[in-house]
Amino acid sequence: MRKLLVAVVVLAGFAGLVGLGAFVLVLSGVQGTQSWSDCSAGLGPSGDGKGRGESDASSLDEESVTIAKEIIKIGKERNLPPRAWQVAIQAGKTESNLANLTHGDRDSLGIFQMRPSMGWGSVAQVTDVDYQINKFYDVLLEIPDWEGLQPGTAAQRVERSAYPLRYHKWEPMAAHLVSVEGQVSGFSGCEDLPSAGVLATKAIAFADQQIGKPYVWGAAGPSSFDCSGLTQMAWKESGVNIPKYSRSQYSDGGAHLPLTQAQPGDLVFWGAGRDPGAIHHVALYLGDNQILHAPQPGESVERTEMWDGGELLPTVVRPGGDAAAPPQVAPQQPTILPSTGQPVGDRPAPGPAGSQPAGQPVRQPV
Repeated sequence: MRKLLVAVVVLAGFAGLVGLGAFVLVLSGVQGTQSWSDCSAGLGPSGDGKGRGESDASSLDEESVTIAKEIIKIGKERNLPPRAWQVAIQAGKTESNLANLTHGDRDSLGIFQMRPSMGWGSVAQVTDVDYQINKFYDVLLEIPDWEGLQPGTAAQRVERSAYPLRYHKWEPMAAHLVSVEGQVSGFSGCEDLPSAGVLATKAIAFADQQIGKPYVWGAAGPSSFDCSGLTQMAWKESGVNIPKYSRSQYSDGGAHLPLTQAQPGDLVFWGAGRDPGAIHHVALYLGDNQILHAPQPGESVERTEMWDGGELLPTVVRPGGDAAAPPQVAPQQPTILPSTGQPVGDRPAPGPAGSQPAGQPVRQPV
């Protein structure tokens, strides 16, 4: 009965608003001509929606708007797609607030904080607006499959920053500027797609069907899974594409939210010392401190209690739809215990020096 609880709660809440027939139509349409993956791969923002983009753009000063317009103008002159303009605007906003700075970390300068010492050009060049924008586009075009990446990820590949997650924050704003200043339709249909809760219901239903299938490292179905293969394929069933590996799913899989705000379908992660750089396991959160996951070699896909053991990360990832839509019936929220406290559920805490207790071997990073 518990296996169906989350799906029933979300289904009941949504059906109460639009009716069961409409709910079925919405789910069947997820795999049709448009999905949240299409929105995140196109011009519109993935996750946060149009409103925040307009708000963020309204706070820009005159210089920032002028530079954004120049990014769009040069992109058009080079016959680059709007996606490239968006990536450049996100990078510029993150690095300099879209200002042509004459200072920065070490010898970083200009809109994109390009460093002469790292081969980006001379001081005069990396403070020349047209040169900077063209140089950014030149490097972007050399990145394999840059158009298939989230715009924030593509911006990070150009900038090679030590803080890769910060570029995603400005995706709605950049999409809005491209739409308005570039006269490109930026939000056609994305806001009308199912909410995160509706998509999560389908992801959980798919994962439930895999219960009992063996864990095989690197597998993503149909007869076996590892932890990230299961979460990837579950969300793919909802029309949302996320990366294959657990660390990539954390960095590029969707909106980041506190664990205390976790909803069914969110991705929960474990890493040594709660370090995102040391993530080794991922699972689907179900509510009420329950998860659905592919545990480790020798075990099978299962539903179980969520544990802590000093490794449960305080941040979850919500792959699809809106970033903060509240559930119709709020599930019991998980509690993060201190690393020295007792684990969540019945799992014993790790032994000294990072060892695992008997019956819980160290998981391979995936």
